[in-house]
Amino acid sequence: MSLNNSDVCILIPTLNEGATIGNVIKDFKAEGFSEILVIDGHSVDKTREIAEAEGVRVVLQSGKGKGQALIQAFELIESPYIVLVDGDGTELARDAHTLLAPLFEGRAEHVVGNRLVRFEKGAFTKLNLLGNHLINRLFDLAYGVQQKDILSGYRAFTRESIRELELNKLGFEIETEISVECILKNQRVLEFPISYLPRSEKGVTKLNPLKDGFRIGVTIYRLAKMHNPIFYFGIIGSLFILAGIISGSFVVWQWFQGITRIPMTVLTSLLLIFGLQMFIFGMLSDLIVALHKQTIRLIQAQYKSK
Repeated sequence: MSLNNSDVCILIPTLNEGATIGNVIKDFKAEGFSEILVIDGHSVDKTREIAEAEGVRVVLQSGKGKGQALIQAFELIESPYIVLVDGDGTELARDAHTLLAPLFEGRAEHVVGNRLVRFEKGAFTKLNLLGNHLINRLFDLAYGVQQKDILSGYRAFTRESIRELELNKLGFEIETEISVECILKNQRVLEFPISYLPRSEKGVTKLNPLKDGFRIGVTIYRLAKMHNPIFYFGIIGSLFILAGIISGSFVVWQWFQGITRIPMTVLTSLLLIFGLQMFIFGMLSDLIVALHKQTIRLIQAQYKSK
């Protein structure tokens, strides 16, 4: 299929991006994209006015949070292809062609722009860069998929693929949930390096590295129970076993001192038993998930053969 920018909707979620949104829109228009949707999260600056002056469609978000904005916007878009990009001017419009090419060629349903390869000095703080690497490593451990930048806000996908996803997260965890859902739905996902620029000095980041990083990590862990139950229950089991080993070490040390700790001994036994049970639950759940995936593959194979 040949590239056709008229089949693409550029989706830009915004919140107080008045300093950059105008240039972002102009850059995408210069690259040949005419269908642009700005969904605004009740900005208190001139974001909406500037976007409307550029002649693009502007929708006021009904709720709060980036996730809610995207879920709402996905229901409004009818274009066959969607490019999601931030409105803070940190990504380049010309990179959209790189992300769209695999979709047009039928090689992927979802393409992620990897910011961690070609970022400029000042684009990430040391804390943000460390957090990104830790979260990506946790994602790899939980899902067994080597994705380098699951938190990227620059993505391209087909309309059919995004409507297959069951999205519920309302905040910055939405990128993580999209990445997880693509795995659960067996979608073909590719990554390509993109340029990443420092934020405008007039813009203020809405991301709290510690608070939002913790919420993203919790999201990765919670959603893992549907894909990797051994990882999910193994973490719980490991914590109980570790607590049992610590309390058991204290009991043994006290016993060598001639002191018998009956309640602590009982507690140690319960912690170790419960921890082992968590590992057993994980193995049984993993078997159920494997059987479920096999059933789904058989159903899909039969459906495609018809």
